[in-house]
Amino acid sequence: MEEQLRILKKFFGYDTFRPLQADIIKRTIEKGDSLVLMPTGGGKSVCFQLPAIYLPGTAVVVSPLIALMKDQVEGLVANGIPAASLNSVMSEEERWQVRQRCLQGQMKLLYISPEGLTGEMERLFARMEISLIAIDEAHCISQWGHDFRPEYAQLSVLKERFAGVPLIALTATADKITRHDIVKQLNLDNPEIFISSFDRPNLSLAVRRGLEQKDKIAEIIRFIRHRQGQSGIIYCRKRNDTEKVADILMRKYGIPAIAYHAGLPPATREKAQDDFINDRIDVVCATIAFGMGIDKSNIRWVIHYNMPGSIENYYQEIGRAGRDGVASDTVLFYSLGDLVLLRRFAEESGQMDINTEKLYRMQRYCETDLCRRRVLLNYFGEEATDDCGNCDVCRNPPRRFDGSILVQKALSAIMRTEERVGMRMLIDILRGSGRMELLQLDYHLLKTYGAGRDLPYEAWREYIYQMLQLGFIEVDYLNGQTLKVTPSGKKVLFGEAQAILTFQKEPEETVATKKRSAKERKTPPATSPTAPENSVPDEALMTALRRLRLQLAQQEKMPAYIIFSDASLQDMAIKKPVTLDAFSDIRGVGDMKLEKYGNTFVTLIRSVLDERK
Repeated sequence: MEEQLRILKKFFGYDTFRPLQADIIKRTIEKGDSLVLMPTGGGKSVCFQLPAIYLPGTAVVVSPLIALMKDQVEGLVANGIPAASLNSVMSEEERWQVRQRCLQGQMKLLYISPEGLTGEMERLFARMEISLIAIDEAHCISQWGHDFRPEYAQLSVLKERFAGVPLIALTATADKITRHDIVKQLNLDNPEIFISSFDRPNLSLAVRRGLEQKDKIAEIIRFIRHRQGQSGIIYCRKRNDTEKVADILMRKYGIPAIAYHAGLPPATREKAQDDFINDRIDVVCATIAFGMGIDKSNIRWVIHYNMPGSIENYYQEIGRAGRDGVASDTVLFYSLGDLVLLRRFAEESGQMDINTEKLYRMQRYCETDLCRRRVLLNYFGEEATDDCGNCDVCRNPPRRFDGSILVQKALSAIMRTEERVGMRMLIDILRGSGRMELLQLDYHLLKTYGAGRDLPYEAWREYIYQMLQLGFIEVDYLNGQTLKVTPSGKKVLFGEAQAILTFQKEPEETVATKKRSAKERKTPPATSPTAPENSVPDEALMTALRRLRLQLAQQEKMPAYIIFSDASLQDMAIKKPVTLDAFSDIRGVGDMKLEKYGNTFVTLIRSVLDERK
């Protein structure tokens, strides 16, 4: 990988690959198909951008939104990589020029929407050398995915039309059923599936339950005022709420904010997005129509004004914060009204059973007394055994107990039924029910029949959901939502691991009635919670660097984070490089940016340090 590492440093400014990146790149260079699951900010783009630079020809990247294409193309060009997009807002002359550059082999990456594929299949793709095909936001092709888009269906012809061209499908969120469907819908040829860690330790997680609207607004005001100058998104389910919340922030509290939703005139939406991307405004109140097209790396917080309908949606949306790896915050407001409305939506959908189950898992996440990060990771099939210390539950831990025997009873019952039962039947077996269906299946003859009759139905349901959240069991959606014991669960079953459960709360104990601890009220740290204590950036230098970056961005008419990310500025404010050689070691400084910006930033750093002498 020596040559690939040279490319990584030259164009992207990094000395080493993140986990799995090198393996994915090697697979693509060797012409193999891949399905890649990496969290937002985990480095998915490098997995196809670097092979595109290395391989002869042009990489075709299918992307769902013009704004997302624009962001990625601007970032690539800023790094000295020939890239462009073909989209509907371009003039015919502009599209002709891009096609010519592709045909002449002058373009390394070409971004296009799924709708644009048909028109270019014969006109362009059949005549140019294609190095690879990348499908970004690949969950959109699956009807099981959280953001299904019918226009993605035509991508199934790509493997047939361009046999021998490696195809890489990438997404930040896809459960097992969605992953299986992506492979099937895209006709991937014996693909290797790469699943990166879904852990985003730089994101703090918090849920606020049962608050009335005025209390939510008060919490939001306090939250934002502790984070002045930071970019953030407030997600609202209703269009009217985006306008209402933005208006309250602006008119009543003087916090510059703007609304964004699909019902606004296109020019208004475009201006809102442009103002946010270019740091002219810090707060945007938006429906989920806003976000997928935003590659802005310095979003420092995300608030959910309402509960999302699934953990996939929630994880995708909070992932828009802290893409640069710098500490960022997320808060979710959850109420019974959200649940009632979302349940109705699920029941009226074409996939009622699965959508209802996914909603219930989201509800359990909101109500859990377990480490929230563990719940998220286990939902995506990633074993997590330690609490994170960076969520509201960890900061205010509940009472826990050794529930190994209780868990063993449940897991044993599942195994003895050959993993053919759902939650209700499992509880009936454990409690020794005389229900006719149970008796007809001879489950009353099982050794574990009645082994848990000392606990009421509601208690067993609570503990089984904790088992799900801890990753001891999983739901098989394709087979009647039956319960399966995971490898982690088998360790508990056979006495190789302990199962620590949380005592059930009294009904009146909710987050809304608890006092927030002093630790939770503190302003979040400027660096990742895992950063060493001696890696704290110089705040005065950081302020000067931000000011310089903004000036350059305004001069060049581009978003500030494309010049350098917040993570790069933090690295500068920690290492304080005063020579070009030292500056070249800063995170995100490749050859192009060293040549273009090196002297300017080094001069500023020298000036700030000299003033202190």
